[in-house]
Amino acid sequence: MSFQMYVPTKILFGEGQLENLHTQQLPGKKALVVISNGKSTKENGSLAATEEQLKKAGVETVLFDKIMANPLKSTVMEGAACAKENGCDFIVALGGGSVMDASKAIAAMATNDGDLWDYISGGTGKGSPLVNELLSIIAITTTAGTGSEVDQWGVISNEETNEKIGFGGYDSLFPKIAVVDPALMKSVPPKFTAYQGFDALFHSVECYISAAANLMGDMYALTAIENIGAYLPRAVQSGEDLEAREHVAFANTLSGVVMTVSACTSEHSMEHAMSAYHHELPHGAGLIMISKAYFTYFIEKHACDERFVRMAQALGKKDTKDPMDFIAALSELQEQCGVDGLKMSDYGIQPEEFMTLAQNARATMGGLFACDRAPLSDEDCAAIFKKAYC
Repeated sequence: MSFQMYVPTKILFGEGQLENLHTQQLPGKKALVVISNGKSTKENGSLAATEEQLKKAGVETVLFDKIMANPLKSTVMEGAACAKENGCDFIVALGGGSVMDASKAIAAMATNDGDLWDYISGGTGKGSPLVNELLSIIAITTTAGTGSEVDQWGVISNEETNEKIGFGGYDSLFPKIAVVDPALMKSVPPKFTAYQGFDALFHSVECYISAAANLMGDMYALTAIENIGAYLPRAVQSGEDLEAREHVAFANTLSGVVMTVSACTSEHSMEHAMSAYHHELPHGAGLIMISKAYFTYFIEKHACDERFVRMAQALGKKDTKDPMDFIAALSELQEQCGVDGLKMSDYGIQPEEFMTLAQNARATMGGLFACDRAPLSDEDCAAIFKKAYC
């Protein structure tokens, strides 16, 4: 039952909340505004609206618009150099999980010497502690997927070593303010709405079946699962459905909080290995691909039958007593969202990679395997990849 909880981020939640940013106490006078290398924030007006809010607050801005779907170490270092050169004293992350994750690493490297991998724990990282105070972060999320707006972690890829590893854990990496405005999410295409929604779902599912689960985390996780099950299909069907967008955004933020109270399991390690080698693979899509085979493994091991039953109930199978009904509910949700046909082979993943991916998952993010309620060997991971493959 015991837990530790510290989530210091001030959350502005709901439609129109971006308009209140200028009224908040901001942590500096010159912001590096970090966005993706795509066109969406520029074309849908969210960048202009954010810059206007910062201008109203008397804040100067410098734009860094180079973050890709799986943010790279090299891009982080470029962003940190941009912040230093322009004398920026805080970061505004405007975008989805990749932008917020990269912004946390930029905030660290803008004030600390060396290379990001000097401070990465895992894989080839040197695991050195950060020495200097980090830049503060404001997170304005334009997607509902990672919960990165309320936690102190980010995931960065090293293209030189094929590693994708979590970075963070420092209290100063919690965003000072998170703006969760579903109106900013209306332009997200259906398939990415689905990918992001399932990422949020699996954060809560993993934390609920994790060995680190506790009463506080369970409360957040089950509420998130219920909201995603009820509203994600609607959000995928119509991006203009603000009620659905708001409930999925709520679930996503809860899923971010639950990761600070509990911990994800090895499913995330396994997908990070997939997208470390195949950068074009969206994280949520990779999780969807392996999810049914992955969770079936733990059900067959009877790792926590009652928890799978409870999650099946949260996804709509109210009277079930069968843990496998969670897999049935998960399959139905994937069908409703049009993502049941995803194939690893479409992203270039080949069967001969399965053991390499399994070993990479443990080498880079092995800590999450400790949260599994049943042991998962490299051979077991490879078998899950094989079962999920098509």
